[in-house]
Parts: sequence; structure tokens; C-alpha cells
Amino acid sequence: MKNTIFFLALSFLIFSCEDNSKVVVGQKTTMEVNLVFDAGTVVKGEVINAKFKVKNTGKYPLVFGEVRPSCSCTVPHKPEKPIKPGETGEIVAQVMTDKLNTKNVSKSVTIMTNTEPNTTVLMIKGVIK
Repeated sequence: MKNTIFFLALSFLIFSCEDNSKVVVGQKTTMEVNLVFDAGTVVKGEVINAKFKVKNTGKYPLVFGEVRPSCSCTVPHKPEKPIKPGETGEIVAQVMTDKLNTKNVSKSVTIMTNTEPNTTVLMIKGVIK
């Protein structure tokens, strides 16, 4: 356990030296993000690539923690590095429609960030024809 904590602390130190903006635990920021992605009508078997543009509107780096999909048919991808104040990033969530047994797509991705509140739910909607 001590080795894991040491490795994480060392990794954080190394990666935080790459630029001048430091991430400090407890710093809260704000963000703008479109909460709903409308895929429109898609063909069964098509992969929906839902893209959510995220802008850091606060004064501290925006850090993404856990990103959880509502089911196994949805695969989310978060920014690897913190988003600096004033800059934008992107969250992409792929929905595999071949695994769905319904005509209406309604999937969610919950993101955890250093904002208040710290969880945000993004929705992906569409219709399978």
C-alpha cells in the first residue's frame, strides 16, 4: 500500500512538472458542458460517437476523475490531462447500438470533476431504425 501511494505521489510530481499550472487537491473550478448529445436516427449496429465539448470557466485546472457509463454498451473517454482555465477539452462516449434491444437510445455518462457539485451526468439520446 505504501509503495502504491509513493508511486502515485511520484507520478503526480513528475507529470505536474511538465507545465506551469499546478493541480492542488481541494481547488474547485467551474465548467461549461452541453449535457445532452442528440444522435438523431441511427442504423442498428452503427456506433454513436457522442462528443461533449468541455470548457474550463474557472481559475484552476479542471481535473477529471472517474467517468462511468450507464451500461456496458457505452464506452467513455475523458481528457488525459487537466484542462487549463479558459481552455477546452472533449469527452467522447461511444454507444454500441448492436448491443441494444430498444428503438430509443437513452444512455448516460457520469463524470466526476473538481467542480461543485463534483458529479455531472451527460445524456446520449437517439432513435434506432
